Amino acid sequence: MAAASGSVEEEGGLRAEESPSGGVDVWSDAVSSHAPEHLLVMVHGILGSTNDWQYAANEFVKQLPDDVIVHCSEKNMNTLTLDGVDVMGERLADEVLDVISRKPELSKISFLAHSVGGLVARYAIAKLYRHPNSTFDSKAEGTICGLEAVNFITVATPHLGSRGNKQVPLLFGFITIEKVASRVIHWIFRRTGRHLFLTDSAEGEQPLLQCMVEDYGDLYFISALRAFKRRVAYANADCDYIVGWRTSSIRRNTELPKWEESLCEKYPHIVHEEYSEEIDHEKCQDLVPDCDFDLLEEKMVTGLRRVSWEKVDVSFHASMRSFAAHSIIQVPAFSEPCIMMKIHDQVTPLFLLCHRRSSMRL
Repeated sequence: MAAASGSVEEEGGLRAEESPSGGVDVWSDAVSSHAPEHLLVMVHGILGSTNDWQYAANEFVKQLPDDVIVHCSEKNMNTLTLDGVDVMGERLADEVLDVISRKPELSKISFLAHSVGGLVARYAIAKLYRHPNSTFDSKAEGTICGLEAVNFITVATPHLGSRGNKQVPLLFGFITIEKVASRVIHWIFRRTGRHLFLTDSAEGEQPLLQCMVEDYGDLYFISALRAFKRRVAYANADCDYIVGWRTSSIRRNTELPKWEESLCEKYPHIVHEEYSEEIDHEKCQDLVPDCDFDLLEEKMVTGLRRVSWEKVDVSFHASMRSFAAHSIIQVPAFSEPCIMMKIHDQVTPLFLLCHRRSSMRL
């Protein structure tokens, strides 16, 4: 269901409306006693559009008709995704601000982002972060533009960029080809390509993705991530030829777990789950890098480890569409129905559980 500009469309108890500043809001027509208080922002990947999250948006609203409104971001569609992570992050931040200003009843916010959209969302929340009101409570967390930050979920996101051995599996792990790709990628993916391959550093400056693993000037990258109650990274353990397992799961090469078949019958695509605890800055400095040491990658891994992460590794090796794992994991509307349902069943309980826990705290 997609809404025309300024119009409201209804289908199967769902309503969709294109917001004035761009993007599509989806909510339940069953809402009557109160307006939804939880905003879920969905962010697509490179060369994507609002249609990429259409199925997932509808299903989330069906599961939580009284509690959630979904906003599918539209400010960075198609070739606009080539303008750079920072430019896209600024646009997304402005878009989220507009949604919040139009819906004063909102009190919570979550993000669900695919591929490069995860980097864009990380930049946007750094812009939207607000320091905690209390200066006396050391455990007080900040907010995202005044809203309680609940879930920050990324799906096949290249958190460590695409530079390095096997970070882009399509290049078959050939170091020479990977080096050539890093030099010419901007011809195709422009500024975004430079950001992904960490070739954007001006003289004396750090690459953007390296800056994004710490609070940098007035951009609170780590503080914003820490504000969320849960941070979850979904990663393809294999069959993803666009984003490698290491970069999407925020791991060193030696930390990639061994996996066999699925963990449970209900979710046969999930092959590994783990909880990565927060490591303080001093301990991060003491960690010994693995034998395939890459200074930039190591800085990004250790920086992002300063917040805890839930990591869920999936595999579509048994699917007839395994070659499209990078897209299938997102639940695009054109996927096989059985795969869409499996992925949605995986993500929805995560959101429901956190939503209920959050509601109990209020």
